[in-house]
Amino acid sequence: MPLPLAPLLPLAIRLGLVATTTLAVARWVRSGTHPGRTDQRAEDALDNLGEGFSLHRPADRATDHPWHRQTNATARIRRVIRLRGRSYEIDGGLMARLRLRRTGE
Repeated sequence: MPLPLAPLLPLAIRLGLVATTTLAVARWVRSGTHPGRTDQRAEDALDNLGEGFSLHRPADRATDHPWHRQTNATARIRRVIRLRGRSYEIDGGLMARLRLRRTGE
Protein backbone atom coordinates (compact mmCIF):
# COMPACT_ATOMS: atom_id res chain seq x y z
CA MET A 1 0.00 0.00 0.00
CA PRO A 2 1.56 3.31 -1.05
CA LEU A 3 2.11 5.99 1.58
CA PRO A 4 0.14 9.19 0.84
CA LEU A 5 2.72 12.02 0.82
CA ALA A 6 0.42 14.76 -0.48
CA PRO A 7 -0.79 15.81 3.03
CA LEU A 8 2.87 16.33 4.09
CA LEU A 9 3.68 18.61 1.16
CA PRO A 10 2.45 21.91 2.75
CA LEU A 11 4.43 21.17 5.92
CA ALA A 12 7.58 20.38 3.92
CA ILE A 13 7.23 23.60 1.93
CA ARG A 14 6.78 25.68 5.10
CA LEU A 15 9.78 24.08 6.79
CA GLY A 16 11.89 24.64 3.67
CA LEU A 17 10.91 28.31 3.54
CA VAL A 18 11.73 28.80 7.21
CA ALA A 19 15.12 27.10 6.82
CA THR A 20 15.97 29.12 3.71
CA THR A 21 14.95 32.40 5.35
CA THR A 22 16.96 31.59 8.47
CA LEU A 23 20.03 30.78 6.40
CA ALA A 24 19.67 33.99 4.36
CA VAL A 25 19.30 36.16 7.48
CA ALA A 26 22.27 34.49 9.17
CA ARG A 27 24.48 35.10 6.12
CA TRP A 28 23.30 38.72 5.89
CA VAL A 29 24.10 39.37 9.57
CA ARG A 30 27.47 37.62 9.26
CA SER A 31 28.42 39.70 6.21
CA GLY A 32 27.69 42.96 8.05
CA THR A 33 29.87 42.20 11.05
CA HIS A 34 33.62 42.14 11.43
CA PRO A 35 35.57 39.37 13.15
CA GLY A 36 36.69 41.64 16.01
CA ARG A 37 39.97 41.63 17.86
CA THR A 38 41.36 41.12 21.33
CA ASP A 39 43.45 43.95 22.75
CA GLN A 40 45.65 42.75 25.61
CA ARG A 41 45.78 46.26 27.13
CA ALA A 42 41.98 46.28 27.38
CA GLU A 43 42.01 42.77 28.88
CA ASP A 44 44.52 43.91 31.54
CA ALA A 45 42.44 47.02 32.30
CA LEU A 46 39.32 44.88 32.77
CA ASP A 47 41.24 42.52 35.07
CA ASN A 48 42.31 45.48 37.23
CA LEU A 49 38.76 46.78 37.74
CA GLY A 50 37.43 46.74 41.26
CA GLU A 51 34.21 44.92 41.98
CA GLY A 52 31.09 47.06 41.97
CA PHE A 53 29.92 50.07 39.96
CA SER A 54 31.58 53.48 39.68
CA LEU A 55 30.68 56.62 37.78
CA HIS A 56 33.07 59.57 37.73
CA ARG A 57 34.25 62.61 35.81
CA PRO A 58 38.04 62.74 35.54
CA ALA A 59 39.58 65.99 36.79
CA ASP A 60 42.10 66.13 33.94
CA ARG A 61 39.21 66.19 31.41
CA ALA A 62 37.20 68.90 33.19
CA THR A 63 36.54 72.27 31.57
CA ASP A 64 34.41 75.26 32.48
CA HIS A 65 32.23 74.83 29.43
CA PRO A 66 29.17 72.58 30.05
CA TRP A 67 29.32 71.13 26.52
CA HIS A 68 32.87 69.85 26.90
CA ARG A 69 32.84 67.13 29.50
CA GLN A 70 33.56 63.44 29.91
CA THR A 71 32.00 60.85 32.18
CA ASN A 72 33.48 57.41 32.76
CA ALA A 73 31.69 54.36 34.13
CA THR A 74 33.04 50.99 35.24
CA ALA A 75 31.33 47.89 36.58
CA ARG A 76 32.49 44.44 37.58
CA ILE A 77 30.86 41.41 39.12
CA ARG A 78 32.65 38.23 40.19
CA ARG A 79 30.71 35.28 41.54
CA VAL A 80 31.18 31.55 41.98
CA ILE A 81 28.11 29.42 41.29
CA ARG A 82 27.91 25.80 42.36
CA LEU A 83 25.54 23.50 40.51
CA ARG A 84 25.38 19.73 40.96
CA GLY A 85 28.82 19.49 42.50
CA ARG A 86 30.55 21.67 39.90
CA SER A 87 31.80 25.23 40.40
CA TYR A 88 31.58 27.95 37.75
CA GLU A 89 33.20 31.37 38.09
CA ILE A 90 31.39 34.30 36.51
CA ASP A 91 33.55 37.37 35.91
CA GLY A 92 31.89 40.21 34.02
CA GLY A 93 33.28 43.68 33.60
CA LEU A 94 32.63 46.72 31.49
CA MET A 95 34.16 50.09 30.91
CA ALA A 96 32.33 52.92 29.19
CA ARG A 97 33.07 56.48 28.25
CA LEU A 98 30.63 59.19 27.25
CA ARG A 99 32.21 62.31 25.81
CA LEU A 100 30.05 65.31 24.98
CA ARG A 101 31.49 68.09 22.80
CA ARG A 102 29.88 70.84 20.81
CA THR A 103 31.17 71.15 17.27
CA GLY A 104 31.67 74.34 15.28
CA GLU A 105 28.64 73.69 13.05
